[in-house]
Amino acid sequence: MSNNDTTIIFNGQPLSPGMGEGKVFVYRDIMKRFDEFYDIDETKVEQEVSALDRAFTRISNDLEQLQKRVKNEINSDLAGIFHAHQMMIQDPSLKKEVENKIREELVSAGSAVKSVFRHWERRFSSMNTEVGKQKGDDMIDLARRLILALAGVHGHALEDIPRGSVLVANRLLPSDTVFLERNAAAAAILEFGGKGSHAALFAREIGLPCVAGIKELMSNISEKSSVIVDANQGEVIINPTPEQEKAFRVKQDHNTSITAQARKYAHESAITKGGQQITVLANVGDKEDTQLAIENGADGIGLYRLEQIYLSRQTPPTKVELIQEITDTLKPAKGLPVYIRLLDVGADKPLPFLDMPRESNPSLGQRGVRFLLEHPDLLQMQLNALLEISSIHDVHILVPMITLPSDMLAVRKFLEEAVSNANVTNIPKLGAMIETPAAALTSKCIMEHSDFLSFGTNDLTQYLFSADRENPEVDDYFDDTNTAIFRLISMVHADTPDASLSVCGELAGRSEEVSKLVKSGITSLSVVPPSIPIIKEAIRKVKI
Repeated sequence: MSNNDTTIIFNGQPLSPGMGEGKVFVYRDIMKRFDEFYDIDETKVEQEVSALDRAFTRISNDLEQLQKRVKNEINSDLAGIFHAHQMMIQDPSLKKEVENKIREELVSAGSAVKSVFRHWERRFSSMNTEVGKQKGDDMIDLARRLILALAGVHGHALEDIPRGSVLVANRLLPSDTVFLERNAAAAAILEFGGKGSHAALFAREIGLPCVAGIKELMSNISEKSSVIVDANQGEVIINPTPEQEKAFRVKQDHNTSITAQARKYAHESAITKGGQQITVLANVGDKEDTQLAIENGADGIGLYRLEQIYLSRQTPPTKVELIQEITDTLKPAKGLPVYIRLLDVGADKPLPFLDMPRESNPSLGQRGVRFLLEHPDLLQMQLNALLEISSIHDVHILVPMITLPSDMLAVRKFLEEAVSNANVTNIPKLGAMIETPAAALTSKCIMEHSDFLSFGTNDLTQYLFSADRENPEVDDYFDDTNTAIFRLISMVHADTPDASLSVCGELAGRSEEVSKLVKSGITSLSVVPPSIPIIKEAIRKVKI
């Protein structure tokens, strides 16, 4: 343990932007208290099996309630995580494996859970994909839930975090993150965590400044420490000097001032110094996001993902349910353009109600448009729903993971068939998402079947640099600000000079890169709602 007064500066990986300061709240996993294995005699077997049954039932019920709470209060993507956990805990073969361990080896239920789940966690974590590693985390999370239930432990340590504290932890699992309410913590710093982790997703969703990748953090900090966190730069200072605190607050005040100034003009158009108007849209997940986007001056909705409707369900939504969910989410944006992405599943997003094929490398397998074309009934259902919605909204349809012009042509034919069978006057525009190098290099041919093009720079970066965007081990290679990305965008603009080009990946929300994007030919940016005023202000400073 370090001296409580020693000033230590760490540089880590920014997971979620922002600045925060406060007293440290060290979160140490309560599972460490239940690390001992112990044997039982034969007379206790049925007692332990009964306790196991009760624990599985309780955790399944808890996860069902958690799904609903997370979907309503936080984010539908995170709700899908807990639905997946519930499906795992309801797997009879997993429960049977634990029960067999109790009966055959005469160990307690808690010992059996730890042994079986550790075995599966290690198998998943040894895979050479980030999906496997995420599944390993899921197994750790579920084991912890079960063992705590068996031990009669209720509650969670993060429920008692003092407001305004800086959370310090080895890592955060999904069941940890849901206990961090908006504004509960000033910031978070972690030893482990990648930009695509559940912790990163959650931190960005609630606006929690977060830095990860700080080795030996837990051994260099104490509950008595104070800390300042600049998650914009990835800098953490433990026990800062008065001079460092003063400099931090000057910078924080400056950022606050810039944000306040930007909000004053958020509802005005974003026009470059050369007179070019750039559209600034919002990425949304629910009605609250859409309302916040409109309040922040969004020119429309640039990305609404359909998979969040599908991933938290055990049966596919009907057309009526699909229409209701979409129209409810987009209601505050009536009269503005809305871009809705078709179902993008596969890779790390399997559908709960569909027996999807096991693939050795799912990121390079059947995902996005490839999956849709293999399941035309799902594609047709979505197109029919979006055609009906086009009577009340200015709908634009985004087709995910286009690789070849033939992908886009096939979806165009499905849309034309849907139009011929429907009584509609407003036919939605159809756009290809450029998320693979092949799509970028064949954009001229793809544009023959498209009305516009949209860059999904998260996946484009992943495939361009062969670096899993959810794998912290290759974060140095996952660089969406690299010259290669802008060169690809410029090439697409040169090949399709009259096409409307947009960006809806995280690159669109980086104010320091806005000038490069505009100069590369981008005419529309879609960002998270809180970033809209800042991005508009950045556009106004662009000189072409």
